Parts: sequence; C-alpha cells; structure tokens
Amino acid sequence: MIVMKFGGTSVANCEAITRMIGIVRGKLEDRPVVVVSALSKVTDLLYRIADKAAEREKSEADLLLAQLRDRHLKLAEELLSSRPSILREACARVNSLCDDLDAFVAAVCSVGELSQRSKAIIISNGEYLSSNIICCAMNASGIRTNYMDARGFIITDADYLKGEPDMDAIAARVPEAVAAAYVNADAVITQGFVSATADGEPTVLGRGGSDYSASLIGMSVDAERIEIWTDVDGVRTADPRRVDNTRCLDRISFEEAAEMAHFGAKVLHPLTIEPAVRKNIPIYVLNSMNPAGQGTAILQSSFIEDGVKSVSCKENIYVINIFSTKMINTSGFLKKVFEIFSENKVSVDLISTSEANISVTVDSSQNIDRVVERLSDFAEVYVDSDKSQVSVIGKNIISLKGLLEQTFAPLRDCRIYMISQGASYVNISFVVDRTLLDGVVRQIHKYLFETDGENEGRK
Repeated sequence: MIVMKFGGTSVANCEAITRMIGIVRGKLEDRPVVVVSALSKVTDLLYRIADKAAEREKSEADLLLAQLRDRHLKLAEELLSSRPSILREACARVNSLCDDLDAFVAAVCSVGELSQRSKAIIISNGEYLSSNIICCAMNASGIRTNYMDARGFIITDADYLKGEPDMDAIAARVPEAVAAAYVNADAVITQGFVSATADGEPTVLGRGGSDYSASLIGMSVDAERIEIWTDVDGVRTADPRRVDNTRCLDRISFEEAAEMAHFGAKVLHPLTIEPAVRKNIPIYVLNSMNPAGQGTAILQSSFIEDGVKSVSCKENIYVINIFSTKMINTSGFLKKVFEIFSENKVSVDLISTSEANISVTVDSSQNIDRVVERLSDFAEVYVDSDKSQVSVIGKNIISLKGLLEQTFAPLRDCRIYMISQGASYVNISFVVDRTLLDGVVRQIHKYLFETDGENEGRK
C-alpha cells in the first residue's frame, strides 16, 4: 500500500485533476490511499470568509461564499459534463456542503464572535469540497474509488487550529478505516489538513498540514512509501524563487529534510518527517506537472552521502536578547526562561548563550508580546526585528574541511547578528538583516554549489 498526497496546485483545476487521476491510475497495483488538499487558493478564501463572519460583514461573506460555490460547481461541470448522472451527484455534494457552510457562517455573523472551533469548521471545507469532486471524477474515469472522512481517524487534542495528533489513536483507527473503504474499490480518497478530537470535535492540523496527514496515514498502514505530489521537481539546493541555477537533489536523509522544512524550505510541512521515521517509510517529493520526473527520495541516513545539500532561509524573524546577571552561576535560569516560551506556545528556532545573555530567534508570525512582558520581570529584554535566518544544511557538515570559510567568505561586509551550530551536525545557521537576505543566499549558494563545479555540495 502507498499514500499519495496531492497539494493545492496539483488539484487546482480540471487539467490538473485530470493529470492527477492519470498518475493515480498508474499506481493502482500499489493500492493507493489518496490524500488531497483544497483547490489552490481556496483555503485563503475560507480564511477571508471566517474574518468577514467575525466582523459581522454578512453581505461580503455571502459574496465570497458564492464565489466558493461557483468555482466548485464549474469545476464539477468541466470534469464530468460527459457523465450526467455522476455530475448530478457531484453537484449535489457541493451544494450540500455549501448550504451547510452558508448557514454556519450566517450564525457566526449573527453572533459576531468567531471561536477557534468555528474557524476550524469554516476553513476545513476546502478539503471536503475538493475530495468529493475528485472522488466523483475518479469513479467517472473508471477507477472505483471510495470516500473516507479524515475526522474519523486523524485524532488530535482540542487545539482546534493546530491539533496535536494522538499517534496511538490514529494508528489504531486508520487501518480499520482504510480496510473498510477498500471493499470493492481500486483506490480510496480522503482529506489532508482536517482532523477531530476523540469525541468528534472538529480540528485542523495547521496550514500546510496535508503533508502531515499523509505521513500519519502512511505510518498507520505501514505504507511502502509516501508520495508528496507538488508543483516542483523535488527538493532543491535553494529556493528557486530566490536563487538561479539551483539543482534538484536525488536523495536526502530524513534528518536533512526535517531541518530544511523547519528552517524555511517550502516543499514539505515541517512535521511530515516524524511519522515516516517511526516506520522508516521513504518519502518521495514528486512533480504532478512532470510525472515522469525522478523527484527527490527522502531516506534513512545510512543511504545518504555526507555533504551540504541546501541553503534554506526564513525571511522574517525576531531575535530576542535576554540579559541578566542573575543567570551567572545560577541553576534553573534557562528552565525559567524556556518555560515562559512554552507556556505562551512560542516556538524557538536558534539559541545562543553566554555567561549573562541568551539570544533566541522566533518566527515573526508568532505573538511574542506576553513572552517579552514576562521575561522583563527579571531580565533586560531587547527585540531585533526585520531580521532573516540563513541555514546551510547537510549530513555531517561539521566534518567538512573549510565549510565555515566557504560559508562566510561571501559575507565579509555583512553584519551577522547570531550564529548557531546544530547539535546534530546537520546545520549551521546565522542571522542577517532582512534587506540583505536574497543577496546573502545567492552568494552562499554560488560559493557552495556553483563555483567552477568544484564543490558539489562540499563533499
């Protein structure tokens, strides 16, 4: 059995879905579990609908809801016009989902208060709309496909907008759900991103969570492999939107992939790797627009050669500097500091410490006001904004001769605010001014991967 996840761009329109169905058809011998995202840009639209509902802007919410319904009905018509009976079924499913959503949004508008639970209900509709239409289209194409509701088996805690998966509950429920759905079927389809608590309260896994869903399902069914179908040829040596002359990596380790995802690469959700690692299931990142492409294999470290694999970055971060003489020769100070971050659900990327100072980086999307307030009770706190984080990632990079020289040579005239060497020897990261980010990444990539073809990832 394999798990195949198709992202928003891979199911964006009639052409993309037709291509996706052809890809699935070629894998039927592997008994695929197909996981789909919402159509491209639909989740953004649903967030806007939720915001309008919270603001009691019912007329504007209704306009956006009409756009949502119209896009999906038109897609069903394009895919299924030659199969009237299946088209009617698809349109009935779309209208039922949209009618329920319209009523729910109207209720939120009436109250004028958007709880996290209500927001989770609204933003999850994109996956339900896409999966219903694609299920009908797959059946119309001759692939007998049964539909599964992910909220029956992707179980999380009660954090409605970023649910923490209950691995044991998921591992117990998924095999039974998949086995039941596979009766008289060639394939089964379900939703990424959406989930529920053990007692059925709706949750979601957070933005980009469809990759995570696929990995959780793959772990639970002991999948032969997990395929992440997207709109790029695989994992690259840098973000091609920032850097010219990047190349696709044939294979990388689980550890390298996890670091790349965490430190800014957009190809995979950062949490995708953990469930696959539990069962040593290979992950393949593939291009739905180029199905014949080799893509990138993510494998156990023993199959991967040493060397630098990529230059990743986070564009907008804060550097929080915490100074206190109370931490000198005092046990428990670090614990106290990081308990504050934990209590306020602010995650830290890089950490650097000296005798009386702690510096950390956090993503600017996080609200740090309460953290700064609490820390200021016992320390001097300074926050640097408009900074960017650059990470050089690879296997055993600490053993590569001259790597630091090669990495920092292009930065002689650039101010570096912080440097961190990962304990796993998989990354070296540093912080620069945000205005310099693109130039820094391009220069480091050129030095490590392009100079006379000599470096080849500094092996």
